Amino acid sequence: MTQVLSPSAQKVQDALLARGFTYQVTESEQVTRTAAEAAEVVGCTVGQIAKSLVFRGVASGQPILVIASGANRVNEAQIGQHVGEPIGKANAQFVREQTGFAIGGILPLGHLQPLTIFVDQDLLQYPEIWAAAGTPHALFRLDLQDLAAMTGGRVVAVA
Repeated sequence: MTQVLSPSAQKVQDALLARGFTYQVTESEQVTRTAAEAAEVVGCTVGQIAKSLVFRGVASGQPILVIASGANRVNEAQIGQHVGEPIGKANAQFVREQTGFAIGGILPLGHLQPLTIFVDQDLLQYPEIWAAAGTPHALFRLDLQDLAAMTGGRVVAVA
């Protein structure tokens, strides 16, 4: 893991500190774009990776962030029921416009636009989890109770 952070990862570190969280963003030369890659880099289970996935309301265009356990696949119909409309995957441009980050580095906080956020209830089983931190090479470890505090997300079944 490197000591000096890239500009995107530093932006995440600054956002964490600005909100009172002392978690440390780390970067690796290895890619952590997928949950499996991230788990390998930090030495945890795939389920402990909090993957941030952006969806879009089909009718409203509303941005929806689902923070899912890396072991789970998001059930779009189920999330659609929570938001009151069908949802679909967001394209890369929409993701960057809404979050300020590219796919593979989307973090749970500090987005450009307000997002409706759902947190996977399966993450509750882990005392610590890992989340993306602005690039496909950056992560930070956090305690689960802080995930809800930093996102304001609603805990639901997503799989």
